[in-house]
Amino acid sequence: MKLLKSALLLALLATAAVAMAAETGTALKADSLRAEPYADAKTSGNLSRGDKLEILAKQGAWLKVKTTKTSGWVRLLSVKRDSAGGNQAAGVLNLATGRAGTGQVVATTGVRGLSEEDLKAAKFNETEVKMLESYTQTAEQGQKFASGGGLKTVKLGYLPAPAGSSGESSTTQSSGSPMGGGH
Repeated sequence: MKLLKSALLLALLATAAVAMAAETGTALKADSLRAEPYADAKTSGNLSRGDKLEILAKQGAWLKVKTTKTSGWVRLLSVKRDSAGGNQAAGVLNLATGRAGTGQVVATTGVRGLSEEDLKAAKFNETEVKMLESYTQTAEQGQKFASGGGLKTVKLGYLPAPAGSSGESSTTQSSGSPMGGGH
């Protein structure tokens, strides 16, 4: 029995390894491949829309991919990852992890340039905080800056109440402005 469990575990691990190693995708648009996962990194090649790709790694909003001609880093949103339908090993892994049938659609990457390692290694820097605070401006300084640039104050009226609503909203007070403020 113990031998059967070990064999089953080994088979599952091998299936997972094959699934991860064989992830593929398609280029959604023409884009440049980069030597490193940065927008200003040296170009190492080009992708054409529809190129088949092997996905080797992911870092932040970048994927390291391999084409028939070259390899390099490309923005995550430039690649459509292939569904697990054509890859049985990936299908088994998705079933085991509960992702089967979810569509695995992602609308945004949510990456702003900081990796998990960057966040874990972050330390308080009082000098930088003080420098940031030194940029604080008063309302008077803001007014002077705006006047110097020829900017004018524009008062905008509130939108009319939607059709079918009755009475005033709970935030409108007798002054006619939200929260009673006469800004």
